[in-house]
Amino acid sequence: MLSERRLQVLRAIVQDYVGTEEPVGSKALTERHSLGVSPATVRNDMAALEDEGYIAQPHTSAGRIPTDKGYRLFVDKLAGVKPMTGPERRAIQNFLDGAVDLDDVVARTVRLLAQLTRQVAVVQYPSLTRSTVRHVELLSLAPARLMLVLITDTGRVEQRMVDCPAPFGETSVADLRARLNSRVAGRRFSDVPRLLEDLPDAFELDERGTVTTVLSTLLETLVEENEERLMIGGTANLTRFGHDFPLVIRPVLEALEEQVVLLKLLGEAGDSGMTVRIGHENAYEGLNSTSVVSVGYGSGGEAVAKLGVVGPTRMDYPGTMGAVRAVARYVGQILAES
Repeated sequence: MLSERRLQVLRAIVQDYVGTEEPVGSKALTERHSLGVSPATVRNDMAALEDEGYIAQPHTSAGRIPTDKGYRLFVDKLAGVKPMTGPERRAIQNFLDGAVDLDDVVARTVRLLAQLTRQVAVVQYPSLTRSTVRHVELLSLAPARLMLVLITDTGRVEQRMVDCPAPFGETSVADLRARLNSRVAGRRFSDVPRLLEDLPDAFELDERGTVTTVLSTLLETLVEENEERLMIGGTANLTRFGHDFPLVIRPVLEALEEQVVLLKLLGEAGDSGMTVRIGHENAYEGLNSTSVVSVGYGSGGEAVAKLGVVGPTRMDYPGTMGAVRAVARYVGQILAES
């Protein structure tokens, strides 16, 4: 266990390195921070921190910089989440309140996160499997052609065309729409197949083929694999951090193009807690020079998706964590009210 004073020295090194982009020396630390000890004592503390692997010397006669291990300790023990100011919170709310639909909410969230953190923002669309049905609309387009519209509690809208095996009258369409909503509105998607099992039996024999076709289309919509959609923004922000990537920036950009990689980085959507993965904690090698800060968002107490940012390990963790958490909270409120 590090002493309290050495923890203070580590905190000061992280703060100075993030702020100045320069390796930090003992003299600068004692001048900038009220550590209450001499430069010689600070040098000894820095030597101990280096021996323990929390800081490193990038080249001879330079100051020290934090390692992944040092950042990890800083995040876990030393960094409080920096709260957003009143004007910042109002700006977030005003910007997101202008959204007109779910796509607009996600697009605005990506733009906002990238601007607030000046890093790469990643937002996952709310997952169908973790959503509930708000309403099922059924519209007649032609005697044997219907439009099925599925609306979720997160504001997601899925539309499908249904070609019926026989003409299906307006009265039957209204009856099926009412029966569908009476059974599934407000219910979890995972419950829907069971709730609709015997629905065709409630209709006349000559209508059951169409009812079965509509139900099949609805159930296919619930389980489609392409539901895990992401939106990414602010990639150009990485160019500001060229010297933070020891080799080249290309592996980072390639990783950001892989949706599967990004989904794994964000973590399980059902986990609403804040996650910070630093450097080599990211399993994908191309992202070993980056950190990922993510959190779940959703309406009510359960997360339906994740959002977060990707940036260099030399990031303002308290500020980034505060921005990510604040934006997630507002997006959750918008979904709850939509």
